[in-house]
Amino acid sequence: MKQIKYLALAISCFLSASVFASESATDDSQALQDKLAGLKSFHAQFVQQVNDDQGQSIMQGEGTIALQQPMMIRWQQASPDDTLFVSNGDKTYYFDSFAEQVTIMNTHSLIDSTPFVLLTSKDPAQWQKYQVHATDTGFSVTPNKGVESQVEQLDIVFAADKVGLASLLVKDSSGQSSTFTFSDTKVNQSLATSTFEFSIPEGVEIDDQSQGD
Repeated sequence: MKQIKYLALAISCFLSASVFASESATDDSQALQDKLAGLKSFHAQFVQQVNDDQGQSIMQGEGTIALQQPMMIRWQQASPDDTLFVSNGDKTYYFDSFAEQVTIMNTHSLIDSTPFVLLTSKDPAQWQKYQVHATDTGFSVTPNKGVESQVEQLDIVFAADKVGLASLLVKDSSGQSSTFTFSDTKVNQSLATSTFEFSIPEGVEIDDQSQGD
């Protein structure tokens, strides 16, 4: 679940510089925010490659992703496991069909543990937790010192049209990296509200972690 949790929120970058950041870093942060401001919605197929800290392949996967402002995400992994991560901006659901379990989380409580959500967030307080640096192909995002994050680095590569996403590279605290490459992308097209809703199937185990957050 760790992979899906910080990826989908998934998926939900990007961090404005702190008050101690350089002018260049601040400019890069604003440049990324400006790009993301034009990304109202995004839908795509993805393939996933996971490598260990030595660069050796340990897993491959595929699925679909849908993002829509503000903070709405649907991340469905078809392989190697059939899992679904859905956020309507308020509640977040993680469904493991094999385990027949649904975990319910408060979306806002997840924001502090991943920069992914900044793909669909304009909250200055969240951006101030990260550093953003421009790269030859896009932007690289890292948490500021003292910020607890499951993600140590998030690299964003934009498509040739400079609006949609081409790929994301995520590195976690263990040194493991996951690369997500997107295809069949649809940018700024209307997505049904039902895309980001989830109905709990009958008979599954429910782990409700949203209460009291």
